Amino acid sequence: MSTTIIRNGHVIDPANKRDEVGDVYIEDGKIVASRSEIRNPNSEIEEIDASGLIVTPGLIDMHVHLREPGFGHKETIESGARAAAAGGFTTIVCMPNTSPVADDPSTIAWIKSRAATAACVNVLPAGAISKDLAGEELAPIGSLVQAGIVAITDDGHCIQNHELMRRAVEYARMVEVPVLDHCQDYNFVGNGVVNEGYWSTLLGLPGWPAVGEEAIVMRNILLAELCDHHIHCQHVTTAKSVRLLREARRRGVKISGEVCPHHIALTDEAIQNFDTNYKMNPPLRAQTDVDALLEGISDGTLSVLASDHAPHADFEKEVEFDAAPFGIIGLETALGLFLDLLVHKHRKIDIVRLIKMCTVEPAKLLKLEAGTLSVGASADVTLLNPDLEWTVQIDKFESGSRNSPFDGWKLKGRAVRTIVGGKTVWELD
Repeated sequence: MSTTIIRNGHVIDPANKRDEVGDVYIEDGKIVASRSEIRNPNSEIEEIDASGLIVTPGLIDMHVHLREPGFGHKETIESGARAAAAGGFTTIVCMPNTSPVADDPSTIAWIKSRAATAACVNVLPAGAISKDLAGEELAPIGSLVQAGIVAITDDGHCIQNHELMRRAVEYARMVEVPVLDHCQDYNFVGNGVVNEGYWSTLLGLPGWPAVGEEAIVMRNILLAELCDHHIHCQHVTTAKSVRLLREARRRGVKISGEVCPHHIALTDEAIQNFDTNYKMNPPLRAQTDVDALLEGISDGTLSVLASDHAPHADFEKEVEFDAAPFGIIGLETALGLFLDLLVHKHRKIDIVRLIKMCTVEPAKLLKLEAGTLSVGASADVTLLNPDLEWTVQIDKFESGSRNSPFDGWKLKGRAVRTIVGGKTVWELD
C-alpha cells in the first residue's frame, strides 16, 4: 500500500469549491481526507512539496486522436498517452476515426485492452455514430455503450442526413451517452481548405466558409431541443456559432461547445506562407471570430477546453497545401497556450475557471468519475506552475508526430507533474 502527501500547494478543486493552500492525501491510489484517515500510517510515505504550485484534479481532454489501430506511424495509444501526461492530462477521450473505425464492440474492446497495458493515463474511447463514418447507417450504438464508450461522434466527418442524425440523438438519449459533433456542412464547404475571406482570395486557396459550420450548429440546436438530449459541438470557430450557442443555452437547450487552443492563438493570416502546420479543420478564422471565441469563453457560452490533438507524420504534411491532411498535435501545448492566452494575456478567465473547463465540465458532460479531488476518488492529480515561462520545443515532445505550428513559442504556465491513480507518470525535468 502506497501513501503520498502533496504538501503546501494551492489546491484548486472546482468540483468541491476548494480554493486554498493546503495538503492532498493519497493512499492506495485514492484520495483520503486527512493524515488521520490513512489506514496504514506506518507505510513509507512519499512527500511532494508543492509550494508555489497549483494542485488540481487531473485534467481531462475530451477530444484526442490517438490514431491506433491502423495509423501507428502517426501516433500510438502509448505515445499519445505519454504526450497527454506531459501536457498535464490524466484522462483523454479518443476519437473513432481509426482503421478499423471504432464502430464495432470488438474494436472498442481492442482499444480498451491496448490502453490498459500501454497507456500511462486513462484512455476512454468514443464510438462512431455511423458505420465506417460514412453517414449512411447508424453504428450499433447500444452495443458500443455496453462495450465501454463514453460518447458517440463521427469526428473528422459530419452526418449530413438530418433524419439519420435525429435517430442517432434519440438512440443516444435512450442509452444515456452524449453526442459530439464535428460541425461541417459539406455542400457549403465543398473542397475548402482555409477560411473563406481575405487570405483565401489573396492566396488562391479554396475557401471554407463560416456558414459551413454555423448551419450544422443550428441543426444541432434544433435536434437537441427536439430530442431533449445533449449535443456537444466540437472545435467551435466562428462568431455566429458562438452567438447561436449563447442564445440556445439561455433558452435551456442541452447544447454546448468547446474551444481548441489554435483557434484562439492564431488567425488565418498565419497561412500566408503555405505552411501546412497551419492547416486544420475547421480552419483558422479571422480576428473577429477569435474575439468572439474569447468572449464566449468569458461569459460561459463555451464551456469546455480541448486540444483536438491530431498527429500526422512529417511526410504527410510535407506536400502542397491543398493535398496535406488537416490537423495539428496539441496535447503538450494546450494547457500552456490556454494559461498564457486566457489567464495571462487576454485575462478573459481566472485560473479557477480554466481548471473547471478542463475538469468539471467535461466530466459532467461525459458522466465521468473524474475531474475531482473528492475523498474516495481516484488520485488523478495535476501539479502546475502558472507562472513558469518556457519555450515550446517540438523535438522534445513525447508525441509520435511533430506537426505543430507552435515550435519556438514562449509560453507562461505549464504542468510540472502528472499523477494517475496515485502514481507519478510524468514530471518536468
